[in-house]
Parts: sequence; structure tokens; C-alpha cells
Amino acid sequence: MATRRLKDELKKRLPFDSLEQEASLNLARTADRHNIAFARLFREYGLTSSQYNVLRILRGEGGPLPILEVAGRMVAAVPGITGLVDRLEAMGLVCRDRSTEDRRVVFASITPRGTALLGRLDRPVAELHGRLLGHLSKADLAELIRLLEMARQVDGDAD
Repeated sequence: MATRRLKDELKKRLPFDSLEQEASLNLARTADRHNIAFARLFREYGLTSSQYNVLRILRGEGGPLPILEVAGRMVAAVPGITGLVDRLEAMGLVCRDRSTEDRRVVFASITPRGTALLGRLDRPVAELHGRLLGHLSKADLAELIRLLEMARQVDGDAD
């Protein structure tokens, strides 16, 4: 399979300013393509990517989780976790309960309806992962993971 260079995709006449710039833009372009593909998939099921992420976190936890903890586990930062949970609750996919020890803490948990929806999404999500990255060897995938993890280890990053 022939690969297209980002410079060609962007129809860029001049070279990139640096390898760091080229790598950053490659990362952004690839993430955008992946985000679009997943957004399309989730839209078919009436969800956004962020809503799917909340449901996935809650299912994985296996029990109630403080909403702020859910926010901290999100793949992509979301500014309004409360509104996100509000919408999922209105859809019947999560429920929330206030802590009995600290009334400021609100717990969210996935409902059976939310679990069922994720169950229907499991195979399509796995298939999409395969379509997007299945052409890479296991060694290439391991190297990609290693490099991305290294790239996120920056002094003063947003975490």
C-alpha cells in the first residue's frame, strides 16, 4: 500500500519548518481522520464520541464513579462533564446519585440500557479499529504506542 506524505495531502509547496512541526501535523491529521470515523459510527447509535467515552468508562468501572473522576479518565478533555452526564441521564443510559457522606460529590453509573447499547457497539468499534490500524503489523503498532506515549510525556503538559 502506497503511503501519501502529509506535504502532498496538504498540497504544501514549502518544506515544514521542522521535523517536530511535521510530526505534530501528522499526528493532528491522523487524529482528525480517526475522530471523524468514530463520530460517524457513534452518530448511527445516537451518541457523540464523548458520550460513548463516558459509557465505556462507567461500564469498565463496574459500579458508581464520581463524575469528576469520569472527567479525569476521558480520552479527550471535555469542558462540561455535568452537561454530558445530564444528556446521558435524559437518554436513560446513566443514572446519578449524590454521595451520602459528602453531598457535593455526585456519582454516575451506567444503566442496563447503557450497557446494552455498548454491547451493540462493541463489534462495530473493534471493526473500525481494525479498518483504521489493521494494516500495521503488531510490531509497528507496539512502536506507534511507544512513540505516542513518549510524545505525551512533555514538561508542563495539560494533564
